[in-house]
Formats: sequence, structure tokens, C-alpha cells
Amino acid sequence: MTFALVTCSGISNTGRLTTPAALTLLRRMPGHYVWVHAKQSAESLEEEVRDADRVIVLDGCPDCCARKKLPAGMMPHCHIIATEMGIVKNGMAEVQFDEIEKLVHAIMDADPDKQELSGVLQ
Repeated sequence: MTFALVTCSGISNTGRLTTPAALTLLRRMPGHYVWVHAKQSAESLEEEVRDADRVIVLDGCPDCCARKKLPAGMMPHCHIIATEMGIVKNGMAEVQFDEIEKLVHAIMDADPDKQELSGVLQ
């Protein structure tokens, strides 16, 4: 099963957090995830997620920039917002490794194959 991870285009710490979380999963489990950055056009985004079995949107805050970039009518299978996980939006603060791991584990919790993959993350 392939997951498309659509990440936020925001410049705050929580928006910037979404990309390293997605890239962490791409490195840990090649072929299981694909990364799609929300900065691209809706048409390009739609083309990139077309072949994915599931779409997971990673937003930094309730502005939901990544979710808003999905093509009309496309609903993500899962929508994760960093600030709703207790990560504080703090302007241009540096992204913290523990915040990346927190988001990575939230993504894994949305994965129905997580039992098979749990050993990979350890």
C-alpha cells in the first residue's frame, strides 16, 4: 500500500515540521510513502497523488494550507495537524527532533499496516 504524504507549505516552525517528518518516513520505508509538497499547483498535486492508495495531509496549524491545496472533491484519508498534537506554533523557531518523531508516529498510527512496519521504526 502506498501513501501520499501532502505536506504544508507554511514557513512557521509547525509548517516546516511537516516536510522533515515526511522525508523521515521516505528514508525509513522506501516505496511505502511518497512525498508531495503543497507548494505546487492543484493540478500537479492531483497528478502526484493519483496512484497512491491513501492520502495523508500533514498541516502545521489550523490554517490547513496543505488541505486547501487538494483538488476539489478530494478528501484525505487522514488529516494530521501538528498544533492539535500539542506542538506549539512559535513563528520562526527551529524544528525540534522530538517534534519530528511525534509527527512521524502520528502518521504511522494512520497506517493500517503499522503492525508489520513497527519493527522498522524501532
